[in-house]
Amino acid sequence: MLQLIVLLAISWLLIWFFQKGNLSVLGLIPTKSRMKYFAVFFIVSALAAASAFLLRMYFAKETYTFANALTTNAILLEIWYQCRTVLTEELLCRGVLLYMLIKKAGQTKAVIISSVVFAVLHWINAGVWGNITQMMIVFGFTFAMGLLLAFAYARTFSLLIPFAIHFGWNLVQNYIFPDTASGNHIFILAAPPPTVTISYLAFFTMLLLPKMAVLVINFIIVKQHKQVEMP
Repeated sequence: MLQLIVLLAISWLLIWFFQKGNLSVLGLIPTKSRMKYFAVFFIVSALAAASAFLLRMYFAKETYTFANALTTNAILLEIWYQCRTVLTEELLCRGVLLYMLIKKAGQTKAVIISSVVFAVLHWINAGVWGNITQMMIVFGFTFAMGLLLAFAYARTFSLLIPFAIHFGWNLVQNYIFPDTASGNHIFILAAPPPTVTISYLAFFTMLLLPKMAVLVINFIIVKQHKQVEMP
């Protein structure tokens, strides 16, 4: 919680020092329209993320079951952890810095710069620094996701919109299903998956379709959102 307070304080100082503005530029105040779009983007992203595991069940014959140690307190704590992590990344990679970049350099350059920072940050978070192949793979998706998230903010001037996309994807990928070997999850592998042989088409469908879905569907919805005037 302290890191969010510090980031918000730094954001306020930056926007006040450079423009005598305030944190209203983040668009964090819920409105009927923002919450409607928040729900849509969250659901689309969560379903796209979940489809990755449904495809793994179908092609790789993986089976999942509920974790034994689930408690209400543990679930709420993990949801808060995922929420805090996503909000931290949004404040760092978008937020006030993206707002000022849009104002100084224009929307296109600002979105690209923000996306590069977002991708590089994930090199560090994912622990792939130095492994060129892994760095390229991580950069490819996180840069594309960064473009979507930055464009969503630039279109709506509300951090709630990229947060909804980001949070929906991360919550399913990082907590609901076991995309990583460590940490707590709602679902866990019921048994070691059997060795199966699948075609290249099936492999790339399983690997890429969910990522393409979260990017393309959300982009179409963002594009249809009326451009909000810059605060």
